[in-house]
Amino acid sequence: MVCRMFRIEAEVSKERRDLLHARLRDTNTAASPVLRALRAERDRPLHLWALDDTDTLAAGLVGHTWATWLHVTYLWVDERHRGEGLGSRLLAAAERLAREEHGCRNARLETWDFQAPDFYRKQGYEVVGVIPDYPPGITEYTLAKRLT
Repeated sequence: MVCRMFRIEAEVSKERRDLLHARLRDTNTAASPVLRALRAERDRPLHLWALDDTDTLAAGLVGHTWATWLHVTYLWVDERHRGEGLGSRLLAAAERLAREEHGCRNARLETWDFQAPDFYRKQGYEVVGVIPDYPPGITEYTLAKRLT
């Protein structure tokens, strides 16, 4: 076995990041027949906005769908409107759109312990992963739900 010398650099580089992403994607696609079949599908953004009567953002949900999954990236409700069911309405609308228009059968999201794990459990989500101390002093939860 030949031991070569390599220079390790710590540099933020969008060009190298994109190259690495493309190479990892190609490697994974070659290794997995399932991914090869799914690569034809593009992820589709799913954004919902709740505006008050002055057209001010009161709440919003940002996510995307891919391969029969809805991934909720952000769900936020302005403090003045919490407790009015707005978050539940946005999440239900996203799930319905993902199911009916994008063919999704499942949903997933991440949240921290001080954010909304109990809210998501009330919406039918189950904890499928827990990472304590990420970041230090906080626990991150991954939750999932069947949409069918």
